[in-house]
Amino acid sequence: MLITMKEMLSVAYERKFAVGAFNIGNGEFLRAILETAEANESPVILAIHPSELAFLTDSFVAYCREAAQKAAVPVVIHLDHGGDNADMIRALRCGFTSVMIDASKYSFDENVRMTREATAIAHAAGVSVEAELGTVGQAEGSIEEGHDEILYTDPREAAEFVSLTGIDSLAVAIGTAHGMYPKSKKPKLQLDRLRQIAAVVPVPLVLHGGSDNSSEEVAQSIQLGISKVNISSEMKKAFFTQLRANLEARPNEYEPTVLFPAPIDAAKALIAQKMNLFGSVGKSSLYR
Repeated sequence: MLITMKEMLSVAYERKFAVGAFNIGNGEFLRAILETAEANESPVILAIHPSELAFLTDSFVAYCREAAQKAAVPVVIHLDHGGDNADMIRALRCGFTSVMIDASKYSFDENVRMTREATAIAHAAGVSVEAELGTVGQAEGSIEEGHDEILYTDPREAAEFVSLTGIDSLAVAIGTAHGMYPKSKKPKLQLDRLRQIAAVVPVPLVLHGGSDNSSEEVAQSIQLGISKVNISSEMKKAFFTQLRANLEARPNEYEPTVLFPAPIDAAKALIAQKMNLFGSVGKSSLYR
């Protein structure tokens, strides 16, 4: 069942659970994500970054739409970190049901201008919009842009930003980073800041850089207003770690039907773990 992000997160926001947004880099991830969602009766978000879309091409989105429409659970197809209106328009033409415009690296006023313009375009097509205020850090192994220094989201600016732009959900910076954290760095989420933002922002909040964070802090953040958590690097690490082991164990094997099942299962295990953490297991019935 293919729906918009606004439809999906309105339920999660009200019931205080979060939906995982899992980045798709190939057909194996699409299969792992949807099969795990169906097995756990969980709503799910298929996230595709512009660089992933450039690699996969537009035809892959048609494949995702068909799979989502046939799925027994609610599914959103989401453009992750769109950088400009060209990214938005490409996504709309491909059939995405949600887009993100990320102008967080610009000034507040420019972020508002770009986001408001993108929101008008997407809403005219009946598509939901996510934007970001503040900057998420950059760890290791992620294709998504991050920043060496995290600029934390200011609650007062967040309330004004949502009012001025008309967005449907807001990604906030509370201490996370894209990718996997090095052993020398232990992330700490600013939950008090999140509590202040949630008190003044009337739309669902989004946690980017969800991989490799403390499960306890992620669970707390969901109770404080996070309705969507992005997972990419952690899932890909599970898949490719198992694939590398397969290749080393079978150096003369070249058949995908032999090499890929175990990595898919490894990704599924990680996805299921996250769905349980986010509280989305068994929630698909709320959308019928």
